[in-house]
Amino acid sequence: MIVLDTHALLWMDRNDASLGSQSRRLIEDAWRTDTVAVSAISFWEVAMLAQRGRIVLPVVVEAWRADLLQAGVREISINGRIAMLAASFHDLHRGPADRFIVATAMQHGALLVTADSKILEWQADLVRQDAHK
Repeated sequence: MIVLDTHALLWMDRNDASLGSQSRRLIEDAWRTDTVAVSAISFWEVAMLAQRGRIVLPVVVEAWRADLLQAGVREISINGRIAMLAASFHDLHRGPADRFIVATAMQHGALLVTADSKILEWQADLVRQDAHK
């Protein structure tokens, strides 16, 4: 399974050149086996970015989410285990959404596709792929 960080989800959806060719291939391969996932918190992040005018979606955020789920993206809810794991990251930056996304990937033994340098450099048992590559 691959878990996409919020920006990787947006880049994939927009076919943005920021998403590197290796990451794109990994996502496409995972898509064929229905193993592309996002933390539910990513939809909250996208809704907040749209609300603040930092991004523009082609449709309202609820429809955008529904379209992605219909296309095969798996949404992983935040449960108590993920929340407690996210709280235990003392040496990861303080952004709660990032912590939930990392915890989601770790809890599910998934590859995290991210371009967040703090997550990429973090010394932990997390399988990750630099989304720029």
